Amino acid sequence: MSGGEVAGILVAVFWAILVSFLAVALARLAQTLKATTKLVADVTDQAVPLLADASTAVRSAQTQIERVDAIASDVQEVTSNASALSTTVASTFGGPLVKVAAFGYGVRRALGGRKDEAPAKTPRRTVIVGRAVSRGRGKRD
Repeated sequence: MSGGEVAGILVAVFWAILVSFLAVALARLAQTLKATTKLVADVTDQAVPLLADASTAVRSAQTQIERVDAIASDVQEVTSNASALSTTVASTFGGPLVKVAAFGYGVRRALGGRKDEAPAKTPRRTVIVGRAVSRGRGKRD
């Protein structure tokens, strides 16, 4: 065997080993691509129903928002009606009620007679260091 033949055999063995490694790598890559394809298909199968459920939930929320909006506008209308009613009642009955009360007070005063209008005198107090003390403090019963 000559040196060229040995070199040829070494190159052939090297190429065989290289092709084997590449074949194993390609086989693993094919398995990975199959698993990825299956995963994408499973995600797609699960995503479609989820999107349909989300769409249904959004439609339901929109319906509820429309109902709440209608209720809020009704409440606003009732509030304005109650305010108008309150103003009407106050203006209708307010003035006459004040007049009736004043008349009643005048009648009571007239029937009760004129009494001494001097208010009762309260004893004067002296303030000592933040305390109120009666002038007649020294007197004891």
